Amino acid sequence: MQQAGRGGEAGAVLIDIDGVLTVSWEPLPGAVAALERLRAAGLPLALVTNTTSRTRASIAARLADAGFPVTADDILTAPSVTAAYLREHHPRARCLLLNAGDIRDDLTGVTLVSEPEAPDRPGESGPDVDVVVLGGAGDAFDYAALNRVFRHLQGGARLVAMHRNLYWRTADGLDLDTGAFLLGLEQAARTEAEVTGKPAAAFFGAALSHLGAAPSATLMVGDDIESDVLAAQRTGVTGVLVRTGKYLPETHRAASGTPDHVLDSFADLPDLLDRLDASSDRAGGRAGGDNGSRD
Repeated sequence: MQQAGRGGEAGAVLIDIDGVLTVSWEPLPGAVAALERLRAAGLPLALVTNTTSRTRASIAARLADAGFPVTADDILTAPSVTAAYLREHHPRARCLLLNAGDIRDDLTGVTLVSEPEAPDRPGESGPDVDVVVLGGAGDAFDYAALNRVFRHLQGGARLVAMHRNLYWRTADGLDLDTGAFLLGLEQAARTEAEVTGKPAAAFFGAALSHLGAAPSATLMVGDDIESDVLAAQRTGVTGVLVRTGKYLPETHRAASGTPDHVLDSFADLPDLLDRLDASSDRAGGRAGGDNGSRD
């Protein structure tokens, strides 16, 4: 299990968390053992997630408690990438965050402003806002909050979204996510969000840079065919779709492209990597005039 991608030498794996390793933070069958196999093989990996309800440290602690061999350094979240994006593209901007969950510890270097619950227009009794930042949907996404966001956008604020996922899988079923509200805000305010998490190419670039891995030698494993798998494939990464989490057969059939690989679950990933490694060895043997095989 030494090569993960389309022929690169380094080998690395990017892994979505929600719907791939866990659902509602409960491990999926075989996921812990599969991740332990990747660790034992010494394969570089990063957990890449649009989860916005927890900080990197909190995610790592929850996964470690469930038996996954991970630390905060293994995790790249949409909030942490968003913070880097805001520091680079909107330095010193006054940012209004709408998000379900406290992620301020991962928004280092970002100036966050708050406002009263009354839906005042910008410039009256509310704060000046340069950028509205949308995280993950939840109870905070009520009418009053969304209307305040809309008015700030009308007043000239920029719109940055950590992702545009339409829904995610919980223990009770599929729940609406930010993308469902983002589409309406973009249409109503006649603006287009700057998206920082998956499926943005910059997010995958940040993950590859974090691992020092080449796209051609890397796999991305996800349950969202568009945002996880096909988006990664457009950056040159090998895409692996798993039939867990938010996976739906009808979404698979209607997708804009075809995944490189489809697995029943993350538990099947180590065997796929072994097959890819064996295939690469055979190809290398033919190129070097060696007809031997390790199968």
